[in-house]
Amino acid sequence: MKIIADLHIHSKYSRATSREMDVPNIVRWAKYKGIGLMATGDFTHPLWLQELKRYLKPVGYGFYEYAGVNFFLNVEVCNIYNKNGRTRRIHNLIFAPGFDVVDRINLKISRYGNLFSDGRPILSLDSEDLVKIVLDISEDCMIIPAHAWTPHFSVFGSNSGFNSLEECFGEERRNVHSIETGLSSDPKMNWRLSGLDEITLISNSDAHSPGNLGREVNVFNIDSSLVKTDLYREVMRIIKTKDKNKFLYTVEFFPEEGKYHFDGHRVCNVGLHPKESISNKDFCKKCGRKLTIGVLHRIEELADRDEDFIPENSIGYKNIIPLAEIIAEALNLGRGTISVEREYLDMVNRIGPEFDIMINISEQELLRKIQPKIAEGIIKTRRGEVRIEPGYDGVYGKISIDWAEKETDRVQEQLVLL
Repeated sequence: MKIIADLHIHSKYSRATSREMDVPNIVRWAKYKGIGLMATGDFTHPLWLQELKRYLKPVGYGFYEYAGVNFFLNVEVCNIYNKNGRTRRIHNLIFAPGFDVVDRINLKISRYGNLFSDGRPILSLDSEDLVKIVLDISEDCMIIPAHAWTPHFSVFGSNSGFNSLEECFGEERRNVHSIETGLSSDPKMNWRLSGLDEITLISNSDAHSPGNLGREVNVFNIDSSLVKTDLYREVMRIIKTKDKNKFLYTVEFFPEEGKYHFDGHRVCNVGLHPKESISNKDFCKKCGRKLTIGVLHRIEELADRDEDFIPENSIGYKNIIPLAEIIAEALNLGRGTISVEREYLDMVNRIGPEFDIMINISEQELLRKIQPKIAEGIIKTRRGEVRIEPGYDGVYGKISIDWAEKETDRVQEQLVLL
């Protein structure tokens, strides 16, 4: 049974997060997207934890359900500490198999930070010690470095990270089995580091609003009996062992759309490919200040392989543009407009969830059921026929569809033949 999983989101109790990020709205949008497994996010926040305990009902060991969508209990924490003469700022995901374990984790880590302050609490705690503390409470927990390449708050970040997982986690490296690639990198970029060959690459939305759920996800093949009884252990096993037979692929942003893909200086509207910033000694060519070094540059620094290398045990991926963005571009409207939302809801209610529309439904069926321009946009996205303007220094990139006129004519001809 195919399960689509988004394992990193935030609740309404996190900073800069929509007030609509509550359980009912998360479930409603998960169904629009076709996501069957969600992470709760923010389980350290006392008020959110109360809501989770009120809404979620236990299904099997380690997982819960609300209105037909399953949930894992998790949180993203911000570890800020000094190590090897530098201040480190790293975000880590923690997964726990039950509310009893969550309560014990919260009690323990509350010594290192104020859990009421934010859904993603700041902890004065070394990442290595975090792993020890959490796994001492339950061996069925898992710790995964979040958005591993972003400059400011990640394990490989250019501003405060490390050059390897071993350097960050020390002896506890043996208990770190996965990293989250983040919106600004994709698996192909991570394949360039041989030190990550045994690491499972996961991709999640890190959503702060319901509409952004599923902008990156993981697709698992789970035995139907386990979906009803032992989903938590099975997903954790797949991630720990990098089981290619069960981990089918990830669905990814085009990494250039991430807001830290290129180097840059937002104040000056300067975004640069690493080769150009290196030639300028990593300084802004307009104001002369230091650039924010992006993910692509950081990977170039640490890579020991060429760009086209594919490891034998790699798990595949697909790049997509969110359906709402395609609709907005096809209709020449803003993504947040009522007309775009109305068209989106009509499509998912009439045809099926977003991921079916974007990945599974045939081109012929798309052309029969969807406005020609929108169908063309979906088909072009599948083929990678897009125009790319990379993001930098906190500015999201822009991925637009290459609306070649000859392709529009071809789609119109196909539509006439149907």
